[in-house]
Amino acid sequence: MQKLYEYFPDLTKKQYEQIETLCDLYTYWNEKINVISRKDIENIFEHHVLHSMAIAKFFEFKQGSKILDVGTGGGLPGIPLAILFPKVQFTLIDRIAKKITVANNIINELGLTNVTARQQTVEENKEKYDYIVSRAVTAFPDFYKLVKKNVSSIVNNSLCNGIIYIKGGDFYEEMQGFKKYKIFPISAYFTEPFFETKKIIYLPIEPQKVL
Repeated sequence: MQKLYEYFPDLTKKQYEQIETLCDLYTYWNEKINVISRKDIENIFEHHVLHSMAIAKFFEFKQGSKILDVGTGGGLPGIPLAILFPKVQFTLIDRIAKKITVANNIINELGLTNVTARQQTVEENKEKYDYIVSRAVTAFPDFYKLVKKNVSSIVNNSLCNGIIYIKGGDFYEEMQGFKKYKIFPISAYFTEPFFETKKIIYLPIEPQKVL
């Protein structure tokens, strides 16, 4: 947790406390409902919370932005980002009810008012958002097909609306069908060895033409 102060020196005392509490809550809830590998729960801060917070290093969402977190599990990356951006609205969805139960309990215990979590598939969600975020729930081309309908055509930020996707390993073959994407290594933001193979994929999505 000491790295939190180094990487995010401008957070308020409340935000620091919320992130510290968040790690404790995940440890507590994971004993009841398994949303993170029990072998990895000791690494909750680095492998999951800080990993999610890399998006905030990549881009700072403008006040009033709407973000959809698809396949959120127990609330990652949505809940850490909601702590960092209290004036941005986050919607977290997952098809598995017990995972949303964990996310909602954590949201309530942290007192977050800018984030909602619900059991829902992305196919069922018809709303529009500035950005779709996720932590590698499926191959990127499949993810793109599912969420492109949810990207708003109204641009409110300096960064064009689109997908911000956290992924590790070798995924360059997956991206061959896309032209405008950019890849940002998380190791540029965080120095831990865990992040050496972790990347952020950003894909801007042009407004859909109606025929």
